[in-house]
Amino acid sequence: MKKIISLVMSSVLAVSLLAGCGSSSETSNSTNSATSTSASSSTAAVSSEANGDAVKTGLAVISSIAKSTDAGKEDGLGQVDSTVVAVTVDKDGKIVKCAIDAAQTKINFSAVGKLTTDLKTEFKSKQELKTEYGLGKASKISKEWNEQADAFAKYVVGKTVAEVKGIAVNAEGVPSDKELSATVTIHIADFTAAIEKAVNNAKDLGAKAGDKLGLGVTTNISKSTDAGEKDGVAQAYSNYTATTFGADGKVTSCIIDASQSDVKFSKAGKITSDLKAPLKTKIELGADYGLAKASKIKKEWFEQTEALAKYAIGKTVDEIKGIAVNAEGVPSQAELTSSVTIHIGDYQAVIAKAAANAK
Repeated sequence: MKKIISLVMSSVLAVSLLAGCGSSSETSNSTNSATSTSASSSTAAVSSEANGDAVKTGLAVISSIAKSTDAGKEDGLGQVDSTVVAVTVDKDGKIVKCAIDAAQTKINFSAVGKLTTDLKTEFKSKQELKTEYGLGKASKISKEWNEQADAFAKYVVGKTVAEVKGIAVNAEGVPSDKELSATVTIHIADFTAAIEKAVNNAKDLGAKAGDKLGLGVTTNISKSTDAGEKDGVAQAYSNYTATTFGADGKVTSCIIDASQSDVKFSKAGKITSDLKAPLKTKIELGADYGLAKASKIKKEWFEQTEALAKYAIGKTVDEIKGIAVNAEGVPSQAELTSSVTIHIGDYQAVIAKAAANAK
């Protein structure tokens, strides 16, 4: 009899334990459901990468001169702010990899229209500046611009453009999403717009999901001029590339672009450029850039850099840096002379920088 009672009690206890386990599992599933949606996008991206699926490569630049100011008691300022984004995108329109950078170029001029910034000044991108940019000291989360840009780039992986545009922000345009607000406290409108543009620009150029993505930016102001009979020009000349690299270090896709952003000023130190005017890159200018008329091969700038980018595929950075050129820096290799007659030093340099930054 005691054995029977003992057996019954054991059965009851077992059922109770099973019921308890079932309850715990439901609670766990309920808790995890809040994060499963955001995690699923990243999981899909990882799966795509593991499979080595083909992806499109995209590059976008959004520039503004709105923060430029006239000279007065203090020097005037020609300021060009360019947000730069590189992406790879899968067949479903989801971002596989993303890199974000920005070039903030400040060129001073006096009240008599003379440039006061050294034209040989080397300008670093915000990713290159890191703590030199100085946002960390003012940030309530003590994170630098490059750290916040990297956090945002990581957050958008696995998302579509619609999902990126749907990220919740407050009245200042700063993320209000709980997951993102811990790592990003700067306004993201430019990031979002540049990502949308990069995804829309993306093309199938040979990259695979597992490839590393590199973003390179270089800027100089050497073509800036004082004001005289004609207006002076504070010019930020930037070169950009989105380049992907395989496991062997060879280029699998490449896009090269550039922008010549001008802030014109009079010999009285007054800005004469429209600060609200839209700024285009050389690819966006297309035939309007006007190189074909002066080119002995009758090819536009974008056609020539596209040919160079295509030539770079399958080559290492050292091989690209080793492309034979003449005294003017123009390719002298037979494979390129019929398609590229512009000097390529800046493009070799920016691809090398992309390789150093690739992740």
